[in-house]
Parts: sequence; C-alpha cells; structure tokens
Amino acid sequence: MEKKYNLFISCDEANHSCDKSQYNEASILEKIKLSVHLIHCKACQTYTKNNSKLTKLISNNDVHAMKSNEKESLEALFKKELSNNK
Repeated sequence: MEKKYNLFISCDEANHSCDKSQYNEASILEKIKLSVHLIHCKACQTYTKNNSKLTKLISNNDVHAMKSNEKESLEALFKKELSNNK
C-alpha cells in the first residue's frame, strides 16, 4: 500500500507548524507543507513574519522590564481610574 502525502494544510495547521519550526521541533514534511501553504496564504505569511519578529525581540538581551514598585504604582493608578469610572 502506497502512503500519500497531502501537502495542503489549513491555516491552523500552518500556524502550529510555524510555531514548531521556530523552536526547531518541526519535521521536514511539516516544514515543506508550511512552505507550500505560505506560497498562497497572505494571512499566514503575516503570522509567520510577526512570529519571527516576536521571537527575535524576546531573544534580544536588551529587553528591560518594569521594576516591582513601578508595577505596583501603575496597578494602583489603574484601580483608582477604574473606580472613578463606575
């Protein structure tokens, strides 16, 4: 019995393959299917592009987070504003 490979995948599968590919967890077949899908799907091209940008930003060592006291004062300000708008 011959095994058939369907190279056409849904956008959900393409996005999942894109995520797996970024973490080097996708198989060769998954990468090929993703490439075929990206040829004709503009939405998934955009998803892949944005996903790559996000991964690059996260892996950049120049990311700075808020200090705990800054977070707490911002949270207090949000709560105050929310209570004023009820």
